[in-house]
Amino acid sequence: MTDNQNLLAEQRRALILDEVRRRGGVRVNELTRRLNVSDMTIRRDLDALARQGMVAKVHGGAVPVVEASTHEPGFAAKSVLEPSAKDEIARTAAALVAPGTAIALSGGTTTFALARHLLDVPDLTVVTNSVRVADVFHEAQSAGAGGESRRGAATVVLTGGVRTPSDALVGPVADRAIRSLHFDLLFLGVHGVSVEAGLSTPNLAEAETNRCLMRSARRVVLVADHTKWGTVGLSSFGDLGEVDTWVTDRGLPDGVRAEVAEHVPGVLVADEEQA
Repeated sequence: MTDNQNLLAEQRRALILDEVRRRGGVRVNELTRRLNVSDMTIRRDLDALARQGMVAKVHGGAVPVVEASTHEPGFAAKSVLEPSAKDEIARTAAALVAPGTAIALSGGTTTFALARHLLDVPDLTVVTNSVRVADVFHEAQSAGAGGESRRGAATVVLTGGVRTPSDALVGPVADRAIRSLHFDLLFLGVHGVSVEAGLSTPNLAEAETNRCLMRSARRVVLVADHTKWGTVGLSSFGDLGEVDTWVTDRGLPDGVRAEVAEHVPGVLVADEEQA
């Protein structure tokens, strides 16, 4: 880590989190020296990370939170995490979509944010296994004058399947429906990303459904904020090398971006792309 008094809070916390995960723990006095900020600033950063469940505070510092690889937070719990980063990622990802194309959106809170940014892109065919994503398009259609569908409104194909805590539809019914389809772009949410484990989820059935989505797509776009880096779920469903583009936020440390770029052809940093 390098000294920088001008780091934004989110960037600084991402660097702290990366250090905690890499080293297995950090001390407050070490972080104040490396980041060139006050003891109070570091303690506030650790408080914020602890509230998000990202680290556990100990006397004089912090250590990683060891979470069961099978733990799957619900949609509501995930939706309050990094909302501004997810919206920035969604806005950047939406710019990759051309009118009239066939796209797929997996389950997740970032793909849910993306759906709202796609409402003005005309004549899309949207395949999704996310109840929440489908609701975004259906509600927009029903909001038309006189209850009529908006001109150019998306055609939505919602797979069947068994509903997960994150409101994704998974299992054999979803898999069979997806295997029969082909789409130009897949926007993929994820529970965790790492070089070793690749893309992972705590839900075994969702892992297989995500594999089906990836096989049916000409191009895979991962939409995931910096907090997903280093997290590993129970089941891996893809390698980093199978991702064509990762759209993330500025909280992902430069060193991690360089490491990811060795495997992923395109890495888009949302707020930097906006600027």
